[in-house]
Amino acid sequence: MFSSRLCWDVTPNPLSKLLEEKRRNGVRVLDLTESNPTRAGFVYPAEEILAAFADPRALRYDPSPRGLESARDAVVQYYAARNRPVARSQILLTASTSEAYSYLFKLLADPGDEILAPRPSYPLFEFLAGLESVKVRQYPLRYDGAWHIDFAALERSIHEKTRAIVVVNPNNPTGSSITGEDFERLETLGIPILSDEVFSDYADLRAARPHRALTFSMNGLSKIAGLPQMKLGWIVADGPGQQAALDALELTADTFLSVATPVQLALAKLLDVTAGVRAQIRERTDSNFARLQAACAGTAFQVLHRESGWYAIVQVPRTRTEEEWVLMLLGERDTLVQPGFFFDFESEAFLVVSLLTEPAVFEPGLRQIMLCGG
Repeated sequence: MFSSRLCWDVTPNPLSKLLEEKRRNGVRVLDLTESNPTRAGFVYPAEEILAAFADPRALRYDPSPRGLESARDAVVQYYAARNRPVARSQILLTASTSEAYSYLFKLLADPGDEILAPRPSYPLFEFLAGLESVKVRQYPLRYDGAWHIDFAALERSIHEKTRAIVVVNPNNPTGSSITGEDFERLETLGIPILSDEVFSDYADLRAARPHRALTFSMNGLSKIAGLPQMKLGWIVADGPGQQAALDALELTADTFLSVATPVQLALAKLLDVTAGVRAQIRERTDSNFARLQAACAGTAFQVLHRESGWYAIVQVPRTRTEEEWVLMLLGERDTLVQPGFFFDFESEAFLVVSLLTEPAVFEPGLRQIMLCGG
């Protein structure tokens, strides 16, 4: 009766079933998976955020498919402050990075075509691509003390139906960044690049240069300002063919007109007044990572190298499967972590924890993990 694009298995997995049972019984769970910054105890400048929406122009509907000029100018200033020249004409606003992916898949791929995406990474690409009748082929990131692209495997994955390469910079959950040399090598492949940069404000990335391949950079308020509920993102097109790509994207955006006027008008102020939130997030993630490293030092648990981002990976003894680890931690220790297979790790055993977690939860959660020994 329904489209095959929706043929997903939505059966609750054992971890979600156990978590629901714990919460139904009123058990206090030490949740080390919290990824929503608005629930992580950060102090937001509430008055300033709300005041940013007190603009009488929000009462008038004046649709602009690429986004209001004032909002795109705010994006220009955002990049200028990061030593990255971007013109207003290169920018198209979306309601989110997920919508940006949807637009770009529509632009670049026909049904049955393929997009290359990294593994491990956030488990969203298959769903977004599936809704566009596009397939995802994964290329591996390898770990040898630091994460890097396996270019030989990536290049073997390219064939006549490959339409784009997704890079997540910094990656979620590995926290690894794409080096300038790696990006140059990607550009030689002659395939458009979709660069997901939502965590870039929490990394020390070098200044960008003009791209030699058609490249679409994506970002938005969700991670930059810690405001996922405000629903505003953007695409920056660069490289050969950018103007034709933007003209085509404008047709898609004009069809949906999804970006709300109030948040566009508020964008410049939101980016400005949430600088303190970004600072809090960076301090929290760095300090929690230091806590994690200290807790695991001299134990059977190995913390994998992280450059930035909101997550950390712990390699645990293979005395149990990942599923057994997470079920045991939740069932016996009331501590919630994510297994590596949620992020398509190729081998076991890895646990993924969110560094956004409040210290009052993170520290006792770490103690419960350490008590499991190995």
